[in-house]
Amino acid sequence: MSSSRPAGPVRARDLGIPFEGTPGRWNAITDVPGVEVGYQTLIRGDSVRTGVTAIHPRGAAGAGDPVTAGFFAQNGNGEMTGLSWIEESGTFSGPVGITNTHAVGVVHAGIVAWTIKHHPALAQVWLLPVAAETWDGYLNDINGHHVTEGTAVAALEAAASGPVAEGSVGGGTGMNCYHFKGGSGTASRLVSYSGTEYAVGVFVQANFGSRDELTLAGVPVGRLVSTDDPMAGFSLAPEGSGSVIAIVATNAPLLPGQCKALARRVTLGLARTGTAGSHYSGDLFLAYSTGNKGAITPGAGARAAGNADDYDVLRFVRWGGLDPFYAAVVQATEEAVANALAAGEDMTGRDGHRSPGLPRAQVAELFRETARP
Repeated sequence: MSSSRPAGPVRARDLGIPFEGTPGRWNAITDVPGVEVGYQTLIRGDSVRTGVTAIHPRGAAGAGDPVTAGFFAQNGNGEMTGLSWIEESGTFSGPVGITNTHAVGVVHAGIVAWTIKHHPALAQVWLLPVAAETWDGYLNDINGHHVTEGTAVAALEAAASGPVAEGSVGGGTGMNCYHFKGGSGTASRLVSYSGTEYAVGVFVQANFGSRDELTLAGVPVGRLVSTDDPMAGFSLAPEGSGSVIAIVATNAPLLPGQCKALARRVTLGLARTGTAGSHYSGDLFLAYSTGNKGAITPGAGARAAGNADDYDVLRFVRWGGLDPFYAAVVQATEEAVANALAAGEDMTGRDGHRSPGLPRAQVAELFRETARP
């Protein structure tokens, strides 16, 4: 089907897949003001298919201003560093890095190196970077140490606002989703609350699910399209295994517990795409709020720097007003996964392993038939 797949960047909406909710300008996590995303993509020879994704919650310049945050694990066969402090304080500072399983430590060190270079005062206090992973060993030489500190630093320095590339880029380069080519995907929703319009953005590194589970906008796509499934016989990974990292961002002012509540709603968005979750999957979700800019005392050195106030003060959406934000997370998560799939192209990697791209022409025809009266 490759000859009938459209050329150039393709998103799920281009295939006629209907989604609920109103997206922002870019339909991406960067619709949250200040958020920046950067990639370093490593595709070399026959076996290197990996990279690093960097997300600056407040932009590169705002790394020293903590955000409120909450974490939720749907299934714990994965890694995300920095969580002990997020659970303790309900905050974190600095960028988020996403890569392959065996490069988490390297990306963690790369975030430290970038911070020392660009925010030396912050680095003098302490750093607990957030680095997360999914496993790309089907397509990538995961034990080859191809990701370096320099790779992570380059991704952080390449980060920008605006439209976000998807599919086989950054940490998503070697990933698979529902036994199609997966990887990086993003989407956003706009929410009106008390006369103010806020954005809720979701970024996923999608590397999970079995073929027959795949569902898009309620249509059982995985059972209705091409049967080309070279991953079906891959003995190292049980059927349905894999992982997904989700980062949820909003500029609505939220408490840490409210961020955790948003992170939990990622599970419902993933469920809309068909997965039941696998014991061998690392499904880890981090949500944060960029509201209350400058309101959280940034570390132990704040008082020495002249902060004479004994109180931090946070403004937050009332708990009873969160339902539209929950819906936004569910809707944007579903579309982010679909975007990762829609952007995927056929890829062959280590040991000749092949991952087919979503057969977009077939998917588009399915939704044309669904739309017919």
